[in-house]
Amino acid sequence: MGQRLQSLDYVIFLIYFVIVAGYGYWVYQRKKSKEASTTDFFLAEGSLTWWAIGASLIASNISAEQFIGMSGSGFAMGLAISTYEWMAAATLIIVAVFFIPIYLKNKIYTMPQFLTQRYNETVSMIMAVFWLLLYVIVNLTSILFLGALAVATISGINFWVCMVALAFFAVLITLGGMKVIGYTDVIQVFFLILGGLATTYLAMSLVADRFGADGVTGGFGVLMNKAPDHFQMVFDQSNRHYLDLPGLTILIGGMWIVNLNYWGCNQYITQRALGADLPTARNGLLFAAFLKLLMPIIVVFPGIAAYVLHQEGMFQTEMTTGGELNPDNAYPVLLNLLPAGLKGLSFAALTAAIVASLAGKANSISTIFTLDIYKKYINRNADEAKQVRIGRLTVLVAMIVAVLISDSLGIDKKGGFQFIQEYTGFVSPGIFAVFILGFFWKRANSRGALAAIIGGFAMSIILKFLPGWGIDLSLLQTMGFAALNPTTGIFEIAFLDRMGLVFLVCVLLIMILADKRNSPKGLEIDSSMFRPSPGFTVGALAICVVLTALYVVFW
Repeated sequence: MGQRLQSLDYVIFLIYFVIVAGYGYWVYQRKKSKEASTTDFFLAEGSLTWWAIGASLIASNISAEQFIGMSGSGFAMGLAISTYEWMAAATLIIVAVFFIPIYLKNKIYTMPQFLTQRYNETVSMIMAVFWLLLYVIVNLTSILFLGALAVATISGINFWVCMVALAFFAVLITLGGMKVIGYTDVIQVFFLILGGLATTYLAMSLVADRFGADGVTGGFGVLMNKAPDHFQMVFDQSNRHYLDLPGLTILIGGMWIVNLNYWGCNQYITQRALGADLPTARNGLLFAAFLKLLMPIIVVFPGIAAYVLHQEGMFQTEMTTGGELNPDNAYPVLLNLLPAGLKGLSFAALTAAIVASLAGKANSISTIFTLDIYKKYINRNADEAKQVRIGRLTVLVAMIVAVLISDSLGIDKKGGFQFIQEYTGFVSPGIFAVFILGFFWKRANSRGALAAIIGGFAMSIILKFLPGWGIDLSLLQTMGFAALNPTTGIFEIAFLDRMGLVFLVCVLLIMILADKRNSPKGLEIDSSMFRPSPGFTVGALAICVVLTALYVVFW
């Protein structure tokens, strides 16, 4: 492995830290004179521009699970893992056109607030608790663990010191509220993309040098030549990674539930757009969709390059953890080979991604707890200033809990990116069914919503553990919904297929328990709400054309 960080790297990293912290402090001081308000702290109402919204979406979304986890998946299974990024681009367009207008017209600040208005407080409370547990136990812990692992590998600093330092830096940004997060995220994205491209350039150059090819494009040609199996976007059942990405499900099945739930029904994401007017919010989401098209270049291609180089005998020791091959080591291994200066830039990019994502998650945890639990059930008379103080305290508590438990969840064994996707998938189908029918079907009621949320979660667990109970899944295997797990030696249901099946059952439950007439809580929808501007339409069509071309080329 290359040398650790040099003096120049630390200087560049320090410049990054000073710029982000200084700019964040300046933004905070500008709004400090105003009276503390929940809409400013949690939403930055009316103050984020379209480019700040788009940049904040990407900065909060791209973190250690992408840089480390998705790059590791690129090493293990190839370009197919990019479906999460490229399908997200299409999903963002759908959310911008159909979801955001509903939130903004109804002045929705949090997702539990929507559930209260559309269903009742019981549904809202249950989901608030689900989201808090999910954000702290799955998301916050994964980002902290993978981030600290990467930073420790690159810098040589103790793992726990790295984890505490990342948490501390994220808390500093989060305490300034959503406006500080939104505008510092613009800087974070700059470092993220610039540093990420530098690592990709190195990876392609290493491949080109190893095989005598010409430049970066030559290196990419070598990758396609040496690892054709890593450039297949759609797997068949014989592929050992079929359980992770089951065939056409990524285009017409569970992948849509993953993305629509994440980008459209997720406090952590939609919060960025909820404080803006509709045109600004839509343009921000469109900007994020364009950036999403670039992400595989930054996070997946380096993993494929590391795979090809590893097959040629490089990184044999560096790619192992505890004596076993660990694909999640791919990105840190490559980053350590960068020359002084560029390594500092890429290190800053990685840190920026981790910190921005941690800050966004912590702010969403704070928002849900303060507005949907504390204000409703603990202190109904809390004024604006009191709520902001509770929000800040919640940030500290959530981060401390995540630091303490992150090392005991087995994140390193599952693979960081897949860990987040699968365990989020236990609740996603029910949540999405409740939201989508709540938006567009006025007969949906609270009975059906509760049945979908609780029943969907229970069914997800049952289907997950069916194989361990000796249940014969050969029929499902014949239908393409189950495959052999090479690790356990038994047939299992792919988790994306499981999500699709559970979603259909949840929709059926809501329909069976629906009112005979339209609910008085049904949302009033005006078709003009969903009419985008000509400029947005042109941008959306351009993204769709690019996505179609990518899937045609890499089918």
